[in-house]
Amino acid sequence: MTVMLAPDQANGSQSQGQIIHDVLMGRLQRGEIGPDDRLVDTAIATEFGVSRMPARDALMRLAHEGYLEATTRGFVLPRVTHQEILEIFDLRRMLEPRAIALATLALDKAQLAELEKTLADARRAMQSGNTELMFKASEQFRNGWISAIPNASLKQVIQRYMTQVQAVRMMTFDDRANHPLIVNGNTDIFDAFMRRDSVAAADRLMRFIYEGETAYLTAASSEQPQSKHSAKTA
Repeated sequence: MTVMLAPDQANGSQSQGQIIHDVLMGRLQRGEIGPDDRLVDTAIATEFGVSRMPARDALMRLAHEGYLEATTRGFVLPRVTHQEILEIFDLRRMLEPRAIALATLALDKAQLAELEKTLADARRAMQSGNTELMFKASEQFRNGWISAIPNASLKQVIQRYMTQVQAVRMMTFDDRANHPLIVNGNTDIFDAFMRRDSVAAADRLMRFIYEGETAYLTAASSEQPQSKHSAKTA
């Protein structure tokens, strides 16, 4: 299917790239791009009726965000092994409670307001069954508190395993039974933010990570004997 950009959308490679990025993101979130699909910048450019550069910029941004992986023959879903994902869960338990405790004391009013908005979006998405919006709100909430971590080195380490986190999201978000766990977990964490209770935030995130691992293991077991390539939660 060809997605031609309207004339008012085609002004400037940056705006074109953003539109392409958002459309491809939606396809990823809805599971419309599979492990055997390859996204090539020239084909994407043709589909959207633009030059190659904005298409490549959009693909590179998705790769930087952990949604795609660049290869010599195009962009594909990240190849993350089952063992790597389990190791990252272990790493998250060691790093993220401390990180969120620091963020709890550093979040400013504007950041708290934005987190509150993403929670409202997530609740609406859960009630309406909008998985795509639920995915986006969950991602925004996590990115919101990570951006407030005052320890730059710790923040960079957490951001480096974004691919594995995205892999888990991609696998678990289709099961709507996981959505209340996500909304309730983020709500509890936000309440701790508002109280500036770093201990409560760290404790709740630790439980949230265990819940995410359980959801991932359930999804992984249901996929067998299919390939465990990639994965959607906390």
